[in-house]
Amino acid sequence: MPRITLRNAKLGKPGKDDAQTLLDLVKALALYEKAPYAVKARAADLRRHGSGKKKVFEAIIAELDGRPAGFALFFHNFSTWTGKPGLYLEDLFVHEWARGHGIGRKLMASCARIAKKRGCGRLDLWVLHWNPTRAFYHRLGINHMKDWLPYRADAKGIARLARGDK
Repeated sequence: MPRITLRNAKLGKPGKDDAQTLLDLVKALALYEKAPYAVKARAADLRRHGSGKKKVFEAIIAELDGRPAGFALFFHNFSTWTGKPGLYLEDLFVHEWARGHGIGRKLMASCARIAKKRGCGRLDLWVLHWNPTRAFYHRLGINHMKDWLPYRADAKGIARLARGDK
């Protein structure tokens, strides 16, 4: 019987942390999402932003028989409507070779337990419209929001807005 282990990613000391493992998982996710060219992050970026007193994100690494099989990366947001923090799941990924063992469900349950323990009012995530895992999320009781559209300012948009351009 395969052994599944979930653990918090350790980030902070080059050569003694999970930064490269996490980056490899992010790259595998990008390949799955048909955008391998989009990953600009480096292991040093993950260390810088995922450790210390002001870490920006947290991650959980799933292992199958000791081999990195998937991950969940999340951070807090805040809802003015609920008056509570929320947990935003930026990425959830399980390697194809490791699927079918319940790893995705375990990662989601772990995120839900963290959200509950921290008093979060919501758990938010985005799913690509073509992704077959949408059915997985529906089975977990996570529903597609039909009335809300995602908007984003990229680096160029942020710079333009910050300059006050019209």
